[in-house]
Amino acid sequence: MKNRLRVLRTEREWSQAELAARLEVSRQSVNAIETGKFDPSLPLAFKLARLFGLPIEMIFSDET
Repeated sequence: MKNRLRVLRTEREWSQAELAARLEVSRQSVNAIETGKFDPSLPLAFKLARLFGLPIEMIFSDET
């Protein structure tokens, strides 16, 4: 699944560690999501959407 997480994070000048702390996950989890190695759970996807103030569809796409 493609995502805009890295773009959204860097626009806010957050490190992966800062984003991880806000989401209460590890930095490695943030990195894995950003690189497409891991798809977040639905609760985590909703948490990301709330954090960035965007609908989930604006962050994640099922396009390959």
